[in-house]
Amino acid sequence: MARPRTPLLSRERIVAAALRLIDDEGLDALSTRRLATELSVSGPSLYNHFATKDELLDAVVDSVIGEVDLSMFGTTGAAGAVGTTGANGGSWPDALRDWARSYRAALAAHPNIVPVLAQGPGRRPNALRLADAVFGHLVESGWPRGQATRIGALMRYFVTGSALASFAAGFPADAEVYDAADYPHLGEAHRLAGHRGTVDEGAFETGLEALLDGLALRYARLAERP
Repeated sequence: MARPRTPLLSRERIVAAALRLIDDEGLDALSTRRLATELSVSGPSLYNHFATKDELLDAVVDSVIGEVDLSMFGTTGAAGAVGTTGANGGSWPDALRDWARSYRAALAAHPNIVPVLAQGPGRRPNALRLADAVFGHLVESGWPRGQATRIGALMRYFVTGSALASFAAGFPADAEVYDAADYPHLGEAHRLAGHRGTVDEGAFETGLEALLDGLALRYARLAERP
């Protein structure tokens, strides 16, 4: 019998199947046995590509990070003078805004993976490239390295936190839950779940602009230093 033109298994195919499984049923659904069944292969054959489940999960998480657009940060170059524009010609507030939106969109598409992703970049190549791009752009734009590190962490906390759960969906749609005697200001709270997209997106955008406004004030003080 002729050999197949393409291998039955590849790292990319395994990662894609694992991500679909996590998206559909959650992290707890991922197991070697279940994944092998989904791929119609034997369980041991998966170990030719991933030595452990943790290694596979890292690859799945990194594939999600690979969906995040980093083009707004341009290429890394020499450090620029203090100003809102970085050495690559882009405004750092605009770059952070566009990146945060792309980052959140990637996480919103795969919410079940967020708890693992929130642990940090580890040895994941796409995650490390993301950290390098953000940090490099901030430093090139005139931020001190220590502050650039903290801003990168702050933005990651904000974006991953916004993707962990829906604020609006946490309020029951039953008006009787909100007795005016106990909750005098929640008379319309039962309507929140029905406007989940608008509430959650608006909260993210409000928080993002507030963060960038605060950082801009801090940044302006850098230019005032002798």
